[in-house]
Amino acid sequence: MKRRTLILLGAAAAASVGAALVLTPDTAENPTASTPPLAFPGLAPRLANARRIEVVRHDGTLTVQRAEGDNWVLPAKSNYPVRPERVRELLVGLTELRLTEPRTANPEMLERLGVEDPTRQGATSSLLRVLDGQGAAIAELVVGRRRMRVQGNVPESVYVRRPNENQAWLAEGRLPLDADPNLWIDRDLANLPRDRVRAAEINRAGEGTLVLRRDGDVDAKLAVVEPAETPELDELSLDEVARAFEFLTFLEVKPEAEMPGEWLGESRFTLTDNLAIRIAARKEGETLWVRLAAEGDQEAERLNARWRGWAYQVGQWKEKAFLPRMEDLAKQSR
Repeated sequence: MKRRTLILLGAAAAASVGAALVLTPDTAENPTASTPPLAFPGLAPRLANARRIEVVRHDGTLTVQRAEGDNWVLPAKSNYPVRPERVRELLVGLTELRLTEPRTANPEMLERLGVEDPTRQGATSSLLRVLDGQGAAIAELVVGRRRMRVQGNVPESVYVRRPNENQAWLAEGRLPLDADPNLWIDRDLANLPRDRVRAAEINRAGEGTLVLRRDGDVDAKLAVVEPAETPELDELSLDEVARAFEFLTFLEVKPEAEMPGEWLGESRFTLTDNLAIRIAARKEGETLWVRLAAEGDQEAERLNARWRGWAYQVGQWKEKAFLPRMEDLAKQSR
């Protein structure tokens, strides 16, 4: 066969293949990643019946109880209100949690993922239970170690297991789970800048009245005006009185009727914007307990809505800010 004939046949074959590729319809589809199944399908409507959340660990159980409406409380903290966003994040996290990868089903390997028996001594796992009013489980899950993210756009994930199964899973989603009751409540009581404190009247048990006041100047410092005769005073100690309500947090909480300790005294602070705050204090050993009550307008109403009915244990150093003695304010000789 001559060279010219071979070239022509090759060209014709190439043209035929090209035409076939153009005319043949593209029936191939790009593969789509399947969406991992939900850990609890149809959970959201059933959560309307949730009345209790339990976090069970080997060293104890944290219980969050539903009160009226959508309000939740901590029985371990005298039914003090919990932060609503913590409950919301946890329940939403349960409804959105997806089982992405099956892991070990060997009971001897569960500890490596942190999903071993939560009641076993030294276990790192937690059993999360959401219960209805009759104590029946709406959702239960053994929660283990979180998987560290190495990329910013990768969703959070955690190892989980159903309590009645050995099969462990890597689950995708955020599941904020804390067994520490202090992480469920808002321990901030107030944060009022020191320059808002204009005066303070201190009445300690068994002692005379002590009155501090600022002059009319905005930048003036608190000064003792009663009694009239005072020793040389320490500016830093006076400033601590002005800072009484800056970053004020509590350590423990009880109903006000159960405030422990011996009566220490009371004080009344006058602040700007028509706000006054009364403090009643008791001392139990080295612990300081206080009741707070605000007087004034809308700001006072907001503060009282939080403080009313409660007694708070605050840092013992706050005694010299809330109920200072003259000796606490005097300049110390070196």
